Amino acid sequence: MAKNLVIVESPAKAKTIEKFLGKDFKVESSFGHISDLPSKELGVDVEGDFNPKYEVSTDKKAVVKKLKDLAKKAEMVWLASDEDREGEAIAWHLAETLKLDKEKTKRIVFHEITKSAILKAIENPRGIDYDLVDAQQARRVLDRIVGYELSPVLWRKVKGGLSAGRVQSVSVRLIVEKERDIQGFSPVASYRIDAEFSNEDGQSFKAKLPKNFSTKEEAQKFLEKNAQADFKVADLQQKPAKKSPAAPFTTSTLQQEASRKLYFSVSKTMTMAQRLYEAGLITYMRTDSVNLSDEAKKGAEAEIRNAYGDKYSKSRNYKGKAKGAQEAHEAIRPTNFAVHSVDIDYDQARLYDLIWKRSIASQMSEAELERTNVKISASTHKETFTANGEVITFDGFLKVYLEGTDDEDLDEQDGMLPAMKTNETLLNSYITATERYTRPPARYTEASLVKKLEELGIGRPSTYAPTISTIQNRNYVEKGTIDGEERNYSQLKLQDGTVNDVTLSEKVGSDKGKLVPTDIGMIVTDFLVNHFESILDYSFTAKVEADFDEIAEGKEDWKKMMRSFYDNFHPIVEDVKENADRESGERILGEDPKTGKRVSVRLGKFGPMVQIGTVDDEEKPQFASLSPDQQLNSITFEEAMDLFQLPKNLGNFEDEEVVVNNGRFGPYVKFGDAYVSLPKGTDPLSVELDDAIVLIKEKQKADAPIYMYKDLPVQKGKGRFGPYIKWNNLFINVNKKYDWDNLTDDEIVELIEVKIQKEIDKVIHNWEEEGIRVEKARWGRHNVIKGKIKVELAKTVDVTEMTLEEAAKLIEAKTPKKKARKKAAPKKAAAKKTTTKKTTAKKK
Repeated sequence: MAKNLVIVESPAKAKTIEKFLGKDFKVESSFGHISDLPSKELGVDVEGDFNPKYEVSTDKKAVVKKLKDLAKKAEMVWLASDEDREGEAIAWHLAETLKLDKEKTKRIVFHEITKSAILKAIENPRGIDYDLVDAQQARRVLDRIVGYELSPVLWRKVKGGLSAGRVQSVSVRLIVEKERDIQGFSPVASYRIDAEFSNEDGQSFKAKLPKNFSTKEEAQKFLEKNAQADFKVADLQQKPAKKSPAAPFTTSTLQQEASRKLYFSVSKTMTMAQRLYEAGLITYMRTDSVNLSDEAKKGAEAEIRNAYGDKYSKSRNYKGKAKGAQEAHEAIRPTNFAVHSVDIDYDQARLYDLIWKRSIASQMSEAELERTNVKISASTHKETFTANGEVITFDGFLKVYLEGTDDEDLDEQDGMLPAMKTNETLLNSYITATERYTRPPARYTEASLVKKLEELGIGRPSTYAPTISTIQNRNYVEKGTIDGEERNYSQLKLQDGTVNDVTLSEKVGSDKGKLVPTDIGMIVTDFLVNHFESILDYSFTAKVEADFDEIAEGKEDWKKMMRSFYDNFHPIVEDVKENADRESGERILGEDPKTGKRVSVRLGKFGPMVQIGTVDDEEKPQFASLSPDQQLNSITFEEAMDLFQLPKNLGNFEDEEVVVNNGRFGPYVKFGDAYVSLPKGTDPLSVELDDAIVLIKEKQKADAPIYMYKDLPVQKGKGRFGPYIKWNNLFINVNKKYDWDNLTDDEIVELIEVKIQKEIDKVIHNWEEEGIRVEKARWGRHNVIKGKIKVELAKTVDVTEMTLEEAAKLIEAKTPKKKARKKAAPKKAAAKKTTTKKTTAKKK
C-alpha cells in the first residue's frame, strides 16, 4: 500500500501526475466537489449566522467511501486541488468530509502539471487557506440566496419554471439593453468620398476625403468641382513607427481570441483548455494574471533565439488591469516553449497553437514600420484628399502572431503606397460619393460579453463560461441568426468629366451567432430591473466581487457581509411577492376589424401569443402562438392578425388533407400523419397546394425504402448530425468512410449489423419483466432507464454489480409523484348536514 495519497479533482489530472511520482504515491480523483448545498432546500441558516448545510450527493457517496478507506491506510494525505478559491474549497471539503487528521494532511498547489512543478509543490506544502475558502463560501451562499428567493417570485409574477441569478441576470440585462439600443436606433445617411489616383509612373492607389457630406446635393456639387481639376501631392510625410505585442493570455483574453480566430464558444474554449492543462501542456487556465515566471521567460527567450534569431528576442514584463486578481499567479502559457505544436485532438491542437503563439510573441521584439501620409490637393477647391500607407521594415513579433479585434467598424489595414514626391502631378481615375448610413451598436458575441463583464468588474475567470452557458440553457438568450433586410443606397461617380448616379442595394441588420434576448429574457429583465434595481445594478454587482476579494485577503468577515446583504434584500423580496403586479410583457396592437375587440400580444403559459379580446368580454378570447422567428416586442398588428389564418386547409392530395401551420420549430405542412418543414424564411400563408405537393413528394422520395433488411425497410436521410439510414426505429449515422449517395447493399447490411451489436454491447443489465435496463452513455457514464424515465449516473458509479432493487429505487426517486385529488362532498349529503345543524340549533 502506498504511503502517500494525493487527491486531485479529475481522473485525467490524476493520470498525468501519477507519472511523475514514485511507487510511494497513489493519486486519486475526487471528481470535482464531493459536497455542496442541498438541491431541494435553501440549505443556509439565514436566521442565524448563515452557516451552509453541505451534504454529499448520492452520486459521490461511492467516491467518498473509497477516499476514506485510502486515507485511513495512508501515512500522509496531499490535497492537490486547483490553485484558486474553488480549488481551496474542494480541499477544505475533502478535509472535513473525510475527517482527515491535520497532522497527516498537507495542501499543495501548482499552476502547471509538469514533473518539476509537482516535485516543487511536494517540497513546499502549506495548510488550507481559510480566507480563500470563506471567499468561495460567500459567493456560493450569496448566489444560492439570490436564486432561491428570486426564482419563486418570478414563478408567481411572470411564468413558472423561471430562475434568476446574481451574475446571470446582470449578463442578460446587458444583452437586453443592447438590443433595445439597436431597436431604438435611427440610421443617419451621409455621403463618403473615395477616389483613385495614379502617379507619374502609372501606379494607382486609393485615397479618401476626411469628411462626409450630409446631402446628395452637396456631394454632387463637390464631384462637379473636381470634373476639370488638376491634382498634385500637396504634402508627403514618412515616419517610423513601432507596434508592440499583446500580453500573454488570461482566461478572458483567451476566450475572446479563441472566439475570433477559432470560432469557439466560451464553454468549448474552457473545455479544451482544461484538457490541455490536465495533459501537462499548458499552465492553469483560470487566471487574470498576465505575468510570466522568470523560468518561463528564459524558456521563451531560448526558443525565440533558436527558432528566429537573436534580434527577434526581447524580454518583457506585463502588468494586469484586473483589480483583486485572485487566481493563479501566472498567465496561460505552454509548459514547454520548445513544443511548437502537439499531435492530439484537432481542436485542442488548434487552441494550443494559439496559446503558444500568443505567449512566444509576448517575448519578441516590436515590429518596425514606416508609415506614409499623403495629402492631395485639387486646383478647383480647398478640400484635401488623404492616403495612408504602412510598410513593415522589420516583422518582429508579427512573424508569429497578431491579435484579433471585435471592432466591426475598423477599416482594413492600409497597404503599401507607391513612391511619390511633393508637388508631383497625379492623374484621377474616378471619384465616388457613396451614401453610407450610421450603424447601430453591435450585438454582443460570447467573447465581447466576457470583455464587457470584465470591464465592469462583474464575475471572475471561473464564472464567465458557466454564466454564458446558463443564460442560453434557460432560454433567456439565444445565438440568433437575423436575416436583415435589403436597403437601397445611392452612389454618384465622377469619371471622364461626367457624374453618373446609380442605385445600389445592400443587406443590413443581418447577424449570425450573436447573443439576442428572447421574449422571456426581456420580460424577466424588465421585471427584475423594476423591482430589484439594486441586485441588477452593475456597480452593486461589481462591489460584491470586490467584497469577495476583501474576504479572500482576510480583510472582511464573510458572515457580516452576508448579514448586511440579506437584511436589505429579503424585505424587498417579501414586498414584491405580495404587492407587485403580474408581468407578461403585454403590448396592445390595435382592434380586430371584425369584432372591434382589443388585439394584444403577451407571454402565456405555453409561450408568446396573440390574443383577441379580454377575459372581461362575453365571448372567450381567441389565441394564436407566435412563430419562432417572431418576438413580442417587434411583431406588427398585421403579422399578429395573419396568425389567426392558421392552420390553413390547402386541399387534398392522395385522399389526405393537406394543412399548413406554424409549429414550435417553424412553419410546416401536415399531410396525413407526416410533417414536412417549410424552407427557411417561407411565409406559411403564401404556400399553395401545388407548393405543398412538391414538398410532400420530396419527403415521400426521401422516405422511400432503399433496401429491405430482415423484411423491414431501410430509409435514408440527412439530419442535424449529418447523413443517416433508418431501420427498425434505429438511426444509424453514415460517416465519411461511405459514399452516402451510392451505398451498396453490403454496406447497408454492415452499418445495420454494427449498430445492432453496439446496441447489444451498451446494455449492462436488462430486467425485461420489470422493464428496467442499465446502459452505457457518453463520456464513460451510465443511464438507468424505464420507459421514458432516465436516470443519468455519474462516472464514479460502478454499475457492474448493481442489483434490480438498487435500479428500481433510482427509477422510483425520479418518477414524478401524482398529486392526490381531494374528493368533493356530494351536494345532497352536504345539504342534509346543513339542515341537521339548523334543526339541532332550533331544539336548543
